[in-house]
Amino acid sequence: MRDRLAAFARDPIGTFQRSLTELPFDYPPKVIVIADIATFVIGVAATVQRHAYFPTAVPLIAMLLLFLSVPAFCLFGVVPNPATLGLCGMGAAALFLLQPVAADFAPFVLVIVVGEVAALASVRVGAAVAVGAIAELVAFDIAGNVLWSADTERFSGLPMYGMGIVLGFMCGLMLQYQRRFLYRERHYQDMRAAQAAEEERRRIAREVHDVIAHSLSITLLHLTAARHALETDRDVDEAVEALVDAERLGRQAMADIRRTVGLLDKRPAKLAPEPSVGDIEDLVGDFVRAGLDVRYRCTDDLSPVTAAVGLALYRIGQESLANVVKHAPGATATVLLTVDDATAALTVVNTLPAGLPAQRGNGMGLSGMWQRAELLGGRLTAGPAEDGWSVRAEFPLVASKAWLHCPLPGLFLDATTAVREGVTPPEQPPSLGAPAWRTMREGA
Repeated sequence: MRDRLAAFARDPIGTFQRSLTELPFDYPPKVIVIADIATFVIGVAATVQRHAYFPTAVPLIAMLLLFLSVPAFCLFGVVPNPATLGLCGMGAAALFLLQPVAADFAPFVLVIVVGEVAALASVRVGAAVAVGAIAELVAFDIAGNVLWSADTERFSGLPMYGMGIVLGFMCGLMLQYQRRFLYRERHYQDMRAAQAAEEERRRIAREVHDVIAHSLSITLLHLTAARHALETDRDVDEAVEALVDAERLGRQAMADIRRTVGLLDKRPAKLAPEPSVGDIEDLVGDFVRAGLDVRYRCTDDLSPVTAAVGLALYRIGQESLANVVKHAPGATATVLLTVDDATAALTVVNTLPAGLPAQRGNGMGLSGMWQRAELLGGRLTAGPAEDGWSVRAEFPLVASKAWLHCPLPGLFLDATTAVREGVTPPEQPPSLGAPAWRTMREGA
């Protein structure tokens, strides 16, 4: 207490501001200051109205009682609570009403006090204080009619003041609900921010996985070709050419990884164009130069394909060809790209060398492709074909023509396929739905 008094003596304004910030209420200090200023103005107006009663000190005592909580908190650290606010406000209003005047401002003290209590306390406590304030006005109205003579100024305007108290209670209640809704919205924003961050981490993981899988697959093919050229033909030029291509792809992969990981940095990163549907031909060319027997076919106009769909098609084709190199060495593959006014589809089919079973992997490749398709409202099917393995991705190009689906058929197809083939369907991320098209069909 001694420290508080000394601090208040040195810097009263700063001490008062710091005390306001220490209040346990969730409202900004300005709101509390504005309510106190309004109470002070009404109290002064009610005191001035009673100048005819001077030199009695009843109005001054009412003012002190009205602001008893302010010096008690600033000097002694006593935090005002709804009970003390309500009792002090009702007591000050009663002292004012003991000396009635015409067009009295004093009952408006009850309006502000009831609003403050309703904004701080529960609904029951606020309603109880409001009922008590109205009961106080009714009591003074009855006392004026019974006890005071006709020549004496009487308390009047009970209906108007009563409705003012109800209005103050509603305003305080709205402030409290607004505070609750604000905190609830902040909580939802934190949840959405966490979900967005998690989705961004998954997206970066997919990008890094696709880049590394693609670059390492082609680099290993080039290194294998170089080793084969040196071991069998002693063709140094061919080996050097393969090593140069491997070096080029490695540098390109490092640049892609730096750009992708740079998304995690808060500093602005250099903008670089993402791969698009038009780069699929160059992608196939990289695999061809690395030694993979792959053919590419596309005769359609690629201009209707959006950037997001083009990137998804590129990454799906990249991952599919990398899986061919990793899981089916020596296979032949065909990449078919078809585009019309409504859809864009990419099909990658590869053969399986003799004695190599068609097995689904457990890595991030297929799950990443499914996630890309789901995020853009597309369809993806992947599974054994008649003579090998097939991956087909299809995306709508017009938002209004996006496919509608019911989750129950998809769950039924996944379950029946798993029972028939003895394969567990791929696990679905909890933040996404269960589209009907997310199935893996044997013999597709």
